Amino acid sequence: MNLELKDKVIVVTGGAKGIGEGIVRLLAKEGAIPVIIGRNEDDNLKTLQAIEAAGGKAFHVVAELSRPDECEKAVKKVIDKFNRIDGLVNNAGINDGVGLENGNYEKFMASLHKNLIHYYLLAHYTLPELKKSKGAIVNISSKTAETGQGNTSAYAAANGGRNALTREWAVELLKYGIRVNAVVVAESFTPLYEKWIQTLPNPQEKLKEIESKIPLGNRMTTTEEIANTVAFLLHRKSSHTTGQWIM
Repeated sequence: MNLELKDKVIVVTGGAKGIGEGIVRLLAKEGAIPVIIGRNEDDNLKTLQAIEAAGGKAFHVVAELSRPDECEKAVKKVIDKFNRIDGLVNNAGINDGVGLENGNYEKFMASLHKNLIHYYLLAHYTLPELKKSKGAIVNISSKTAETGQGNTSAYAAANGGRNALTREWAVELLKYGIRVNAVVVAESFTPLYEKWIQTLPNPQEKLKEIESKIPLGNRMTTTEEIANTVAFLLHRKSSHTTGQWIM
């Protein structure tokens, strides 16, 4: 499907690996200019170079998004480079295992900065440009907000916040024609997921057990499948869709 995203500047946080990388690659394939915002320059450049080698265009900004000042600086760099922003994909985060029993105030608040606060800040700082372009926002979220997981209070709270902000922003930004939706991910085999599975006894056996319970093929959702949904939500072909959680 031609989503007519050619030369659209789309900011993707955490766009160098996992789900973010899948989104960035798909957007570049559709002719957009994805802008990776991530903390690791080597990872950013690796994905950027792969896109350029395939004939696409992309850009990157190095930023530690858990630091509010770096969120603002990162957006400014994008605006200075392109003088526009057509879309925002809030994706960066990590399930860092801050639970109720094993956590504390400092760890809980630090996790919120890693997983939720920058969603607000990136939307806040890109909003003036999104108003001009009548762009769209897509928040990547997780099923943990709805199902729970155990030993992950901070991450679950962050995802509950992501879902709530999706509907709150959808209402607030209606007057500007800016749509806001969320893609709520269940099981996708990202580098972080692989790192987690390796911490368990018999990781391969556990992975097979998890996959056996997943419908539609007994397999993980691919990052490309998630990216396809994100790209559709960014474009005007979904022009009457806002405030939705796409599970």
